[in-house]
Amino acid sequence: MADTAVATEQTCGICLEDPKDPLDLPCGHSFCDGCLNEWRSRYGVAEETRRRCPICRARIPPSKEMVATLLSLRATKRRLENDNETSLELYRDTCRHVEIAEEKVGKDWDGETVLQDRNDKQAVVMPDYVPMAVRKGDINTVLRWINVNRAEDRVNAIASAEIFGLPSLMIASGYGHLTLATLLLQLGADVDHRSTHGGTAISYLINANLDGVTKGDVNKMAKLLLSWGASFFPGRECSREYGISQARKYGKHELADLLESELGGRRCEIVNLLVQPELNGKTCVADEYLPGSNQYNVTLETKSKEVLVLSPDNLKRRDRTPQDCGYYIEFKNGRTIRHDFDSSEDCQAFVASLNRDDESQPVATEESEARAEQAAAELLAELGLDDSPNESFSNGCKAKKSKKKKKVGKKKKK
Repeated sequence: MADTAVATEQTCGICLEDPKDPLDLPCGHSFCDGCLNEWRSRYGVAEETRRRCPICRARIPPSKEMVATLLSLRATKRRLENDNETSLELYRDTCRHVEIAEEKVGKDWDGETVLQDRNDKQAVVMPDYVPMAVRKGDINTVLRWINVNRAEDRVNAIASAEIFGLPSLMIASGYGHLTLATLLLQLGADVDHRSTHGGTAISYLINANLDGVTKGDVNKMAKLLLSWGASFFPGRECSREYGISQARKYGKHELADLLESELGGRRCEIVNLLVQPELNGKTCVADEYLPGSNQYNVTLETKSKEVLVLSPDNLKRRDRTPQDCGYYIEFKNGRTIRHDFDSSEDCQAFVASLNRDDESQPVATEESEARAEQAAAELLAELGLDDSPNESFSNGCKAKKSKKKKKVGKKKKK
């Protein structure tokens, strides 16, 4: 009996496998997040049954994603009402989605009991100007906010509830900002970080592209996310099957082909290659699947960027990580510099040296930044110069420098 109890706790009550993103119900039964979502939306099953535990029929509380979506929609509805924009099509659509969200959460929801996963932790919430900067591809503003406080996980921060809690990587991906997305991943952004409504960067990229939001090359962005290990999850909008069907539906066949193959877009290590054994251990990106021969066109991660045709048996998936990213993008003085290497070991040594340099530098904090602003304001006051409180910090610094130079110049002329 004891062995049975342990096995039950360690397996999902629906798929009977080790739970992925496990959720524990108040009744004590545990399920995969994806399995429970599929249970909630099962076709042909009464609504009341879908809100009950599949094992004991105890009530299932709404998930944090369901509640966050409802609260976000209600906030948008209130904003439109406050702005007297109730005649817009957006307002009517929002009202309709509010009703759908309320139906999913359930009329008996008490406003407090929300289903959390075991690994749930409180995310940092970005001030509203940061997601707007991400949307515009304003790298300076985004990186400056992230680096102000390194003690917080700001690279994985989320937007406010009204913007559906979207992580910065998801927004950068959806709007096609390839360089910004790369920089975020190098800083440690979780490629599978899910928004409050359950979406991921790659699912948002696919849907945003089909809606005409994405401005950049969707295939390049998809390859970037896949090379960093982007996953697909059960559920209508986050599954691989849904992404493929939507891409085919809208004529994005190159994207569909990429998603359809097992290693398409993935970063891999070359293994068991007998004809060129010197390439074993080298890394590459599987750019294109060739169904006729069951092979891949791959590009080596070397300065030469040599292109080869290899069998799946010669490729072992090796996702990028901040410590082993294969190439490195630096952002200095408003410019990006790409570093390519002839081996992953060379890249890792380069990244390690950068990290050592960063550790030797003092860490900027909000307190130290405030002290610096105060000191600058006092200096300007002594010089008799005005400073506009409405300017951003960066723009203010530029204005201060230009004014100071002009003042000194006049004194020299005298």
